[in-house]
Amino acid sequence: MVTEKKKYQLTEQGKKDLEERLDYLKNVARPQNIIAIQDARSQGDLSENADYSAAREEQGKIESEIARIEDILQHCTIIQAKDSTDQITLGKTVRLNLNGKEREYSIVSTIEVDPKAGKISNESPLGAALMGLKTGDQGSFKSEAGKENNFEVLEVINN
Repeated sequence: MVTEKKKYQLTEQGKKDLEERLDYLKNVARPQNIIAIQDARSQGDLSENADYSAAREEQGKIESEIARIEDILQHCTIIQAKDSTDQITLGKTVRLNLNGKEREYSIVSTIEVDPKAGKISNESPLGAALMGLKTGDQGSFKSEAGKENNFEVLEVINN
């Protein structure tokens, strides 16, 4: 049975960020980890060597992340803010009045989510509520905690 590979959607910046992370993992983290493993091996008995166990565990994490990023990059399509219209789509940035406070969010794929940087997924409760709206539109959504939130779209920014 042939299973179809998952297709990933990334913004241009999201792809660049993943490429930079992959470069760091391959050219900095992996070599540093190899040195840590070699140093731990030189300490002798590996069965009771905590440094060796920690370095091997870290090696597994690094290799797993490398494989995940390579898969994403191999199977991704780049999303563009589809046009210069005022409609909210994946890849656009939006300025909102959210519960009386002005906020700015970029609508990105689930892979690129970084709430601290103002990047929310189109699949999040707020992201899904925003999709397709325009400047001046109002709406509401329930947070994952069940709280009702109201918003008004102040501006749609084409990235």
